[in-house]
Amino acid sequence: QVQLVESGGGLVKSGGSLRLSCAASGGTFSTYPIAWFHQAPEKGREFVGAVTWGPGRTYYADSVKGRFTISRDNAKNAVYLQMNSLAPEDTAVYYCAAGGEYSGTSFDPRDYCDWGQGTQVTVSS
Repeated sequence: QVQLVESGGGLVKSGGSLRLSCAASGGTFSTYPIAWFHQAPEKGREFVGAVTWGPGRTYYADSVKGRFTISRDNAKNAVYLQMNSLAPEDTAVYYCAAGGEYSGTSFDPRDYCDWGQGTQVTVSS
C-alpha cells in the first residue's frame, strides 16, 4: 500500500502553467505505476496521464498531449505533472493514483489501488 499526497493546485489564468506534485510514502515507490486523473464537477474521473514503474515511460490522454508532462523522481518518492497552456476546460480536481506493484499502466481508474486526496486546479478565462 502506498500513501499519496498531491500539492500544487491553484487558480491560474488561461494560457498559464502549474506544476502538481504527488508525494508518496510506504512501499517501494519505484515499483508502482503512477497515474494522474482529473474530475470536473458532475463528471467521472478521467485519465490524464501515467508513468510506468521501472523505465518511467509516459502515456497521455489526447486532450493533454503536447501540453502536460509527467516525470518521476524515485529518489524523492515523487511524481510531477507539469501543466502548460492551461485552458478553462482543464479545471478539475486532480488526483494521483498508484497501481499494483509491478503492474502495467491502465487508463481505467478502477485499476488503481491507492489515491491521494486531490488538489483543485481552476483555470480562468
